Amino acid sequence: MINPKKYIEVRYRMKRKLILTFLVLSLIILAATGCSSEEKQTLSILNYDIYIDKSLLTEFEKANDVTIKYDTYSTPEEMYIKVKSGASKYDLIISSEYMIERMINEKLVNKLNFDNIPNYKYIGEDFKNHVYDPDNEYSVPYFWGTLGILYNKKTVDASSDSWAMLWDENHAQKIIMMDSQRDSFAAALKLLGYSINTVDEGELDEAKELLIKQRPLVMAYITDGSPAIMVTEEADMALVWSGEAVAAMSENENLDFVIPKEGSNIWIDAMVIPSTTQNQELAEKFINFLCSTEATLRNIDEVWYSTVHTEAIKQVDEELLNNPAFNIPKEDIAKMEMLRDPKEFIELYTERWTELMAQ
Repeated sequence: MINPKKYIEVRYRMKRKLILTFLVLSLIILAATGCSSEEKQTLSILNYDIYIDKSLLTEFEKANDVTIKYDTYSTPEEMYIKVKSGASKYDLIISSEYMIERMINEKLVNKLNFDNIPNYKYIGEDFKNHVYDPDNEYSVPYFWGTLGILYNKKTVDASSDSWAMLWDENHAQKIIMMDSQRDSFAAALKLLGYSINTVDEGELDEAKELLIKQRPLVMAYITDGSPAIMVTEEADMALVWSGEAVAAMSENENLDFVIPKEGSNIWIDAMVIPSTTQNQELAEKFINFLCSTEATLRNIDEVWYSTVHTEAIKQVDEELLNNPAFNIPKEDIAKMEMLRDPKEFIELYTERWTELMAQ
């Protein structure tokens, strides 16, 4: 006869053993998956759209056993709002000098450890010690360029060599402007003979009125799509960054680029590490990777902008070097100025841009 007490004890021991075995196995599985996720770091990058050879991202991921989370934006103002809101935490940001100046002033970016960026030696001296980062502590230059007019030689007379081309009524609804307040205002301010960094309300009002007068002539305000429209010859001219012009000209021989005689903007886009990063060393490793000669050449082939890299420029093909939209002439550079952070005066631009867009 079975002893009920002994039977219950045996059943209890067996059940306890099964539970313990299950718990041990669960802990082993959790530990294994936990370790693997902890070991695989994620590098979160925020960059302009269409501004990197994306195969470089995959290559870096595989070589370093990491995951890259890649986000894009259209204008520096949009980027700033994303970063300032804190909704997303980024490890690396590529943006324009005037917005980097603002981020440095607001302590939104960290100083860099250049021991982790030995390829910084390839950055040309012309791109260092600028006002946005005078001691080269926070940023590494990425590309540089200017602002000008991409036009169709078949339909546009560019002999005036002036920003006034963008106000030519003969090209009504065939003109593309930028959906970027600082760039579109820059064209109007330069045409009026003013600085692109003015905070004089009277000068800004004149520029606003000039842009309002132009509004009926404008087909669209676009940030990234204008080169494609120019290539298909749906528009006659467009306000573009120089790299966009190079790309479009390579696809349509009827297109050309002019940097107006009144002067323009010279810009430097650079890489910075936000103060919220948890992966500074990994971000610096990625910056160093992008500063290699091979990565730089691949990026040039992808985005067509002027390089800051002293070795890569030696390997650029002659046709590209002869293109003034890529190898910008010194006489044009002499008439250019760099955008600055207008600090609290940014509202002067924003208010007038909002008025223009409401027309």
